[in-house]
Amino acid sequence: MAQTVMTGRAPGLWHPPLIAAGAALLIGALATDIFYSQTADMQWANFSVWLITAGLILALLAGVALLLDFALGRAGAVSWVHLIALAGVALLSLLNVFVHSRDAWTSVVPQGLMLSVLVAVCLAVIGWRGWSVTAVRVPAKGGRS
Repeated sequence: MAQTVMTGRAPGLWHPPLIAAGAALLIGALATDIFYSQTADMQWANFSVWLITAGLILALLAGVALLLDFALGRAGAVSWVHLIALAGVALLSLLNVFVHSRDAWTSVVPQGLMLSVLVAVCLAVIGWRGWSVTAVRVPAKGGRS
């Protein structure tokens, strides 16, 4: 019989590293937005779009990995609050990439920069618990599962 145990880290699950990598890219977009607002060099705005897009791609891959974790029986109970919060951040990031697709200064300042700040703060709060949205399923004592 398998037990479900919540742990701070989630060894063996595939989705947490993908969520963490995507979060790093989305937080990096805040840095490039700040650089753009200080320099008006359009390449920083391009970097922001690339980082947000790559972060969204990793979010999609994390979703697929989460489904695989469930299908293979590696994941336990879902933290619905955490999952919904990460989905909300993904939707904000999708809106942010659309804002960043505009031309010139308005592609970043002020809406794009504010969205990047909001996404980064949300990810910092969500990431405090760790990047797994599920419990880890571990075998019961005695070695049987």
